[in-house]
Amino acid sequence: MKQKANYETEAIKLSKAIDIAIKAFKKFPPYMWTEENLSDVEKCHIEWKNSALNPSPEYKKISSLKYKIESVFTIFNEGSGEFVEYFWKEIKNQNLDYVREDKLNKILKRGKIKSRIEYDYITDIIIVAEQEDRITKEEPKLLNEMIGVFEIKQ
Repeated sequence: MKQKANYETEAIKLSKAIDIAIKAFKKFPPYMWTEENLSDVEKCHIEWKNSALNPSPEYKKISSLKYKIESVFTIFNEGSGEFVEYFWKEIKNQNLDYVREDKLNKILKRGKIKSRIEYDYITDIIIVAEQEDRITKEEPKLLNEMIGVFEIKQ
């Protein structure tokens, strides 16, 4: 039986992943990033880490932590390059039980947006995915229909 996630344990695990992310960005800066971009991303990740480790009482719950996890992992789930490969290699080396996932295809196969996190993700990624030919010409229509259905239910 899987043990229920504990906020402190998950926050510490996320803080380790954030440290790896920062190291990955510094060691293999994404193409076209300036020093200013790198500094801004590092500050943002440090802020996420601090808020995960020291949350306000009303945010000290796994559901709130999932938003930070989503923020940290999006670029590593959807991106490519040396920094991404380094990140996932280090996640594995440190035995952090995060898994790289292709959320876009997962949602497309399911045909339904299940949560606000997925909704935010799809609305953020749909245009980029279309521009990068990661989705077919028909799939933006499907995604927009799913967005509409989700919005009506909310």
